[in-house]
Amino acid sequence: MWEAQGTVAFPTGGGHVVQAYILVQTEVGKAAAVAQAITDLEGVTTAEDVTGPYDVIVRAEAETMDELGRLVIAKIQVIEGITRTLTCPIVHFK
Repeated sequence: MWEAQGTVAFPTGGGHVVQAYILVQTEVGKAAAVAQAITDLEGVTTAEDVTGPYDVIVRAEAETMDELGRLVIAKIQVIEGITRTLTCPIVHFK
């Protein structure tokens, strides 16, 4: 089931409802270590080191947007070697 909130639909019935991609820039040579550290965090589905303007792409999920924000600010951004993050919440349009 999906519940519409404005023009965005969210899954209902419990479980994780907020998912996002988190794009991470790191210091030179730190991408692999940062990806490994992020992988171990609760709420993180995957963390892969990549090439391009970002060094690590993370997929994460949480019960609420506030919980997702806490994951990014309190657990991801404090990892040594990270210089910048960009959080991209996933939306589901009906």
